[in-house]
Amino acid sequence: MFDLELPEKFRRYVPLFVWLVVALVILAIPLKIISYGYLPGDDALRHVAKAVSGKSWPEILVVGDSFKIDHNLGWHAILGALHRSLGWDTEGLLIFSVVSLFLIVNGAMLPWLKRPEAWLAALLPAMLISDAPQRFMLGRPFILTITVLMTLLLAQANRKPSRGMFALIAALMTICTFVHGVWYLWALPVAAFLFAGQYGWTALLAGAWLTGVALAALLTGHPADYLAQALQMALNSVGQHMTNRTEAVELQPFSGEILSVILVGALAGLRSVAKLEAPPLARSPAFWLVCGCWILGFRISRFWEDWGWPALLVWVALDVQLLLVAKLAADSLRRLWLVLILAAATFLCVTSDFSARWTQALTWQFLTPENPDVGDWMPDQGGILYAADMTIFYQTFYQNPHGGWRYILGYEPALMPPEDFATYQKILWNSGDVKCYAPWVAKMKPADRLVVRGVGGGQPNIPGLEWHYAVSGIWIGRTPHAAK
Repeated sequence: MFDLELPEKFRRYVPLFVWLVVALVILAIPLKIISYGYLPGDDALRHVAKAVSGKSWPEILVVGDSFKIDHNLGWHAILGALHRSLGWDTEGLLIFSVVSLFLIVNGAMLPWLKRPEAWLAALLPAMLISDAPQRFMLGRPFILTITVLMTLLLAQANRKPSRGMFALIAALMTICTFVHGVWYLWALPVAAFLFAGQYGWTALLAGAWLTGVALAALLTGHPADYLAQALQMALNSVGQHMTNRTEAVELQPFSGEILSVILVGALAGLRSVAKLEAPPLARSPAFWLVCGCWILGFRISRFWEDWGWPALLVWVALDVQLLLVAKLAADSLRRLWLVLILAAATFLCVTSDFSARWTQALTWQFLTPENPDVGDWMPDQGGILYAADMTIFYQTFYQNPHGGWRYILGYEPALMPPEDFATYQKILWNSGDVKCYAPWVAKMKPADRLVVRGVGGGQPNIPGLEWHYAVSGIWIGRTPHAAK
């Protein structure tokens, strides 16, 4: 059956059919996952809640002097405009964030590929051995940065440096810096292009980077604060912790992801065995970015997850494309069978709810005054919600964007006032020991609340507060005179 060939009059439609199948799979994946009731677990929740709230971060969080400006200003402006013009609430904005960003990051790759099925061939092993495609479903603006990175790598493999390419990359840099303020990490791909000996592209990228960063900073209206805040927060996020253990999970080291190393070896072997007409690895910026970010991942895993893995995906797609071009005619029946098999495998693999990766949110129980189990135990107007668990902030703020209280811990501990950060770190250092909450308890006012998750199944042994078991695994404490 695989040796049969299509009649001549149908062969010209094969490339179009392949494009259609790949596009439909990319569209179907996020829609299927959203249909499970999927909610991302972290920053996407606070992004949409902020847009709906209409508040500034100092009105939402208790922040120290280090806070100057919102470093996701552009993304919140987009979400805010959608909320005001279309009336979307947090749920609507979250669906938009998850689906649109997944489609952007995957759809942007296809125009650069002669064989779009090569992108499915890259996503499939990535999902099997890593969580890279899962990160494309997080609904966070860093996905736009990944999109620009992979676009840059694919452009280098297909085009020569030009003024038009400079304008394109500079425009993309402006957008991703405006919505995702991590401008300084673009030094990584600049270095990768330099090590690869792509000097023309290095100059183009460096110039486009500086131009894009400058334009994005000017768009914020506070250029100096915008650039300084992002860099300062990065330094504080890793510099204020005594050990990696108390840092955010994604800022902790990774274990080396040995299966990814095996994949790299397999790619190198494929080039040799199949005699692919590929540029030497030493001339590939993707290769240098993979190697450099794998090494940096032993300090902070996000180097690998946000920069190394995207580069590896591009490397896989380009090498698979070379293999397909060499072995399969563009209009052959065998190509049709291959794309159908790849499409089915990729769709089923990515959308599989293995270990409840897409349905964990179905068991969440939110803290909100509308929940009869919570009632009036939420903070009063002008109060502060104390907690040492960031998931409390993400989920509670998402469910209560108009809540009249602030959070002591938000999306980044480094933004806390120094004395509160010290209390927070001590709690983590001592694995949640209830005695470490004493500084917060001592300054709590009647409008404030302390939220503690899972203390051995019983009421927290924290004196000076009265306690209520609100929802599964969560206790809320308040001063005894708060209910009077």
